Amino acid sequence: MMLMRTDPFRELDRLTQQVFGTTARPAAMPMDAWQENGDFVVAFDLPGVKVDSLDLNVERNVLTVRAERQDSTQPNVELVASERPRGVFSRQLILGDTLDTDNIKASYDQGVLTLRIPVAEKAKPRKIEIETQQGQMQQIAT
Repeated sequence: MMLMRTDPFRELDRLTQQVFGTTARPAAMPMDAWQENGDFVVAFDLPGVKVDSLDLNVERNVLTVRAERQDSTQPNVELVASERPRGVFSRQLILGDTLDTDNIKASYDQGVLTLRIPVAEKAKPRKIEIETQQGQMQQIAT
């Protein structure tokens, strides 16, 4: 038997920071990921982010997405409500060895950054030929 101690206030604080972020660290950029036609596809929601503020880097198998949303308030304007996160957003994804990180394609349309990462050829299924004693060749799918 295992004894687990929980602190509901700590969990609520953690969840609130993940959803709304903090001043030092704005909320994470939401994403969806799926497989489609031999590619691994990741889509990030980045409304209001200009394409020239986006930065993508891959080091080994770690993909880093960085974006910045500028403060759009004008001087001499009284801000009544401020709920949209501003500042620098960053997210890292650890990609599997079965993905071809050398051929990632990125597109940005209507506030959605879409990355297409092809599955590496070495990870795709292939047929292996087996030679028998009689010299006949037979194929087996892997």
